Amino acid sequence: MAEYQLYCFAQSGNAYRAALMLNLIGADWEPIWVDFFGKGEPRSPQYRANVNEMGEVPVLAHQGKKLSQSGVILTYLADRSGQFRPEGEDENLEALRWIIFDNQKVNGFLGPYRFLRCFAKPPADPAVLAFLKGRIDTNIAILDKRLSSRPFVLGARPTIADLSLVGYLYYPAEEFGFDIATQHKNIAVWLDRIKALPGWKHPYDLMPGHPLPDR
Repeated sequence: MAEYQLYCFAQSGNAYRAALMLNLIGADWEPIWVDFFGKGEPRSPQYRANVNEMGEVPVLAHQGKKLSQSGVILTYLADRSGQFRPEGEDENLEALRWIIFDNQKVNGFLGPYRFLRCFAKPPADPAVLAFLKGRIDTNIAILDKRLSSRPFVLGARPTIADLSLVGYLYYPAEEFGFDIATQHKNIAVWLDRIKALPGWKHPYDLMPGHPLPDR
């Protein structure tokens, strides 16, 4: 058995953050597929009792611990490995600021938008998608402006803030109906920088469950 197990599925950008971090630090890890779309596994009483009471992925299992919430997992792995770790009080606070912004404003809107447009049956009301798209455009522009003056979110080197923010940004543009990298040149260059890190893999190559069977 690998040292780390990650409960995940390929379509989850939240899980991708953790899977990418594990791969980039060269961890001995294995994915445990969670059947979200077929059986709704995270919402089952068994999953909530034995894996995560919140009924979510990702969950990182390590040495008897089960850690949930991607920001917690990224911090745990950064502290253990010494890689992608913010240094000092100011960097730690700044990384936390951007991780919270990401969860609330960037991938916090991108994830639901993509799910409602691409995976929900039936798809969401167009008015709901239009509202979410407006918020996405505003918040992605904030990130693009940030990256206009530095190669990574905190400065000269990548940290867990970057790995959080890329959570949904490598999924195919057709799943969103718009291309973030084409529309935002600073984000495009930044995504290429992350992609060039040894150990990078696309979410559909890193986690199980793609492609989805016909539903």
